[in-house]
Amino acid sequence: MNLSVFAITVLFVFGTSICKAQSQSKMESKNKNPLLCDIETGMCEMTSDNEKTIVIPVEQSTKKPIKVIYYTDPICSSCWGIEPQLRKLKLEYGNIIDIEYRMGGLLPDWSYNSGGISKPSEVARHWDEVSLYYDMPIDGDVWLEDPLHSSYPPSIAFKAAQMQNNEKAILFLREIREMVFLHKKNIAKWENLEAAAKIAGLNVEQLNNDYEGKAKELFQDDIKLARELGVRGFPTMFFIDNKGKRELVYGAKPYSFYEVAVLKLIPKAVKGDYKKNWENLFEKYYTLTAKEFSELSGAGRHESEQVLNELTAIGKLHKLTTKNGSLWKLNNNTRSL
Repeated sequence: MNLSVFAITVLFVFGTSICKAQSQSKMESKNKNPLLCDIETGMCEMTSDNEKTIVIPVEQSTKKPIKVIYYTDPICSSCWGIEPQLRKLKLEYGNIIDIEYRMGGLLPDWSYNSGGISKPSEVARHWDEVSLYYDMPIDGDVWLEDPLHSSYPPSIAFKAAQMQNNEKAILFLREIREMVFLHKKNIAKWENLEAAAKIAGLNVEQLNNDYEGKAKELFQDDIKLARELGVRGFPTMFFIDNKGKRELVYGAKPYSFYEVAVLKLIPKAVKGDYKKNWENLFEKYYTLTAKEFSELSGAGRHESEQVLNELTAIGKLHKLTTKNGSLWKLNNNTRSL
């Protein structure tokens, strides 16, 4: 199946799908503002008349039979919204899939005005709406208190982290997402990127050197490949087997969509077995939202939050509460993928 290619505009910002939750958001979406998106697709996108065809690269970095090219961005709220599904996918099919994280560059800067959104403060309400839709805690007040001027700095920092260690880079990405979505920290500032790097176990001096050098080239390579692949928004995932057969999951989707993509490529794929008790889940992921705990444990959403609150009450977990939900973490210094 060939993919039509659309020229990427690196400003399809904040990848959210709640933009039609209210009438005003519907109006803004019709104006094609890349800051907002369609609830039906779970994607912010910009289209173009420029089309061509490209074969997706299928070089395997591991011996696993499926490679996933995952296009995302540190401030992509739809990407934050699919963290529960993505974490479950890794637990159930991590033995046969290798996920390659690529940055798309949602927000170069604020030198534009489209569809009624022209400054950071106008994004705050939209992020609050997104949080309710995805049932993932997001505090939009970062755009009122300490707004980012661009998503390029954290994207480049992630590429620098990848140069050191891919697993630590994924921890780093999770940490900066928690910073911006829950702690209202401006992750375009080096001081916050440095703090996240230390938590993820990265060499900060090396990160800074790579950030100022090779990582910028790698980030531009990601953007170039996004154009060639026809990536029009985030999240976008290409599932590719070693024969070049591929499946596309475009936008924020329920878990079944990602599982079906795997099974179409490998119909006899067997799910990996993992322990679903709270100790094992927190040992694996360290921080979890109630939505994530529910997705991974199989418990109901209400039951999951009740369990997490009970564990907090007896000192096993620490709870961070925001105006739009909570995040739980172990009461120790252990950090793992």
